[in-house]
Amino acid sequence: MNKNWFPHVTVATIVEKDGKFLMVEEDLHGKKLLNQPAGHLDEGETLVQAAIRETQEESAWQVEISHLIEFSQWTSPNSNTHFLRACFAGKAIKHFPKQKLDDGIIRALWMSRDEVKQNSQRLRSPLVLDHIDHYIAGKRYDLDFFSYYDKQQK
Repeated sequence: MNKNWFPHVTVATIVEKDGKFLMVEEDLHGKKLLNQPAGHLDEGETLVQAAIRETQEESAWQVEISHLIEFSQWTSPNSNTHFLRACFAGKAIKHFPKQKLDDGIIRALWMSRDEVKQNSQRLRSPLVLDHIDHYIAGKRYDLDFFSYYDKQQK
């Protein structure tokens, strides 16, 4: 067993507004890919806090997280990187159109489920469409699913 192996803990947020989903177009190794607003868990924050932060950094939308959609494990066939991904449902609260987006993010856009499906060859991972479909199907878990034992995270 590889002693240096560790999974990357990430978050993503499904945000629906008027039948469309908040997506980000990003430049990854010269390819323009689509993803939900997503990113890594930072030290000292909860998964929910990370989802709120990453959504705003990547899309310029402040969101309120309502539910967990799914906690997933996936290994990228391109990099052999293993991900633990907490995907949340959130509600768009406020847009900050003048905010600079994270490095690598080209733009935020709203797409229907069918538009996302039509662009399946551009999705960053298979989790992107699967999590939209889980959301549409009503797969939701209350946020008390998570327990936090660090005092600064309560």
